Amino acid sequence: MKQADVIFIGVPDVKIASVYDADIAPNLTAGKTLLFSHGFAIHYKTVTPPEDVNVIMVAPKGPGHIVRRQFTGGKGVPGLIAVYQDPSGNSKDVALAWSKGVGCTRGGVFETDFREETETDLFGEQTVLCGGASALVQAGFEVLVEAGYQPEMAYFECLHELKLIVDLMNESGIAGMRFSISETAKYGDIKVGPKIIDASVKERMKEALTAIQDGTFAKEWVAEYEAGLPEYNRLLEEGTKHPIEETGARLRGLMPWIKKRDLGGVQADYS
Repeated sequence: MKQADVIFIGVPDVKIASVYDADIAPNLTAGKTLLFSHGFAIHYKTVTPPEDVNVIMVAPKGPGHIVRRQFTGGKGVPGLIAVYQDPSGNSKDVALAWSKGVGCTRGGVFETDFREETETDLFGEQTVLCGGASALVQAGFEVLVEAGYQPEMAYFECLHELKLIVDLMNESGIAGMRFSISETAKYGDIKVGPKIIDASVKERMKEALTAIQDGTFAKEWVAEYEAGLPEYNRLLEEGTKHPIEETGARLRGLMPWIKKRDLGGVQADYS
């Protein structure tokens, strides 16, 4: 810390404050740069850097293993950059240099600020990317199995094929995905989809966004961590016991081209 010009903080959000207080703050001097990959700690003020220190962010829009895989493959994950404090006057250049170093400039770099990145990131992962998608997949699986259909059929329809649809969206948007599916699928999409994800879901999304914006979620998450993560661990454990996990592990075992990794007893696929 004493020698570094740029200090990259890559520890989990709720651990940043203790690491900062113990190891970083005592060694900060004017002109050093603090580099974050997510704006949580700065936006919710779990750390408050001195004014003579540069504070920047480079946030690749993808998980770390994907960032690395894209980089080694000659490609790149798009990234966001932000400057919170710039006493040295060159902070944006440093952020762009770091972006290039991890491959983000190959995919495109967009400028934002710590508030926008933090709030949109939390919203996306809670309501769509992780929380929303996980809950939707599990609910669909449960409905089919409870109706008497084989769990294998439910898994393929509600989880396995989701990647194929998302890949099409990633390549050419929602309209492009619809171009590639059957007319029957398209009609079900545009007619039934809005009845499932209806106005009430959007209202609950707005409630989630408000909790992010006013700091309620951040306070709850920090308090959960400080309490030893009891609810967090309970909910994760319940998730690993969901029937879709057993069915999925068995079916993925039949597909050797899907890369598998055991993460503490939970089989993860990086396909």
